[in-house]
Amino acid sequence: MAEHGYIQSKDDHLKRLRRIEGQARGLQRMIEEDKYCIDILTQVSAMTRALQSVSLALLEEHLGHCVAGAIEHGGPEADAKLKEANEAIARLVRS
Repeated sequence: MAEHGYIQSKDDHLKRLRRIEGQARGLQRMIEEDKYCIDILTQVSAMTRALQSVSLALLEEHLGHCVAGAIEHGGPEADAKLKEANEAIARLVRS
């Protein structure tokens, strides 16, 4: 199996995602407890920033490892990896 670019940071990513999971549970609890709308929105914003941070880190690792490796080898794989990266960036920008 090919090694992914994030493998060196896997534990860090998992830790961050578990923290985000806890934030999601906290948001559910806030709604269950009828907390103030603005307080909930503040927490949604914090969770969104945390997810964006994970996304950017994964994208950076993908570009530095997967895309760079494909470019080194050249050929159709390089074109495919660049197209894939462009599409991923477009999805992140739209979100």
